[in-house]
Amino acid sequence: MDYKDDARHDPMLNEDIVAALVLATEEELAGIKKTALKINKIFKSYLNGKGLMLPDFKLEFGRRGDEISCDTCRFWDKETGDSLDKDVFRFDKGDLAAAYMEVARRIIPEIFQ
Repeated sequence: MDYKDDARHDPMLNEDIVAALVLATEEELAGIKKTALKINKIFKSYLNGKGLMLPDFKLEFGRRGDEISCDTCRFWDKETGDSLDKDVFRFDKGDLAAAYMEVARRIIPEIFQ
């Protein structure tokens, strides 16, 4: 777990720090863990069927929303291992827009019909 705080460079947390900073109750933290593990299982299975690997991703739990996108996940092509995420930009691996469009095409092909 990390604490989203740009000024502190998103420091890592553990359960004791969460409790000390009163960021979540024990019950909320248990719910966060359960939800995160469930999302991981469903997301990985779903993407596997779309020819994508999910090496890692970020979920944010708090009082405000966030997104799941190519900026918060690492998507790799299952066959080639090619990055289809923000690492295309970070490591100058090609056309970022094309990579994002490929992920969208695989996940929601009906928007391209």
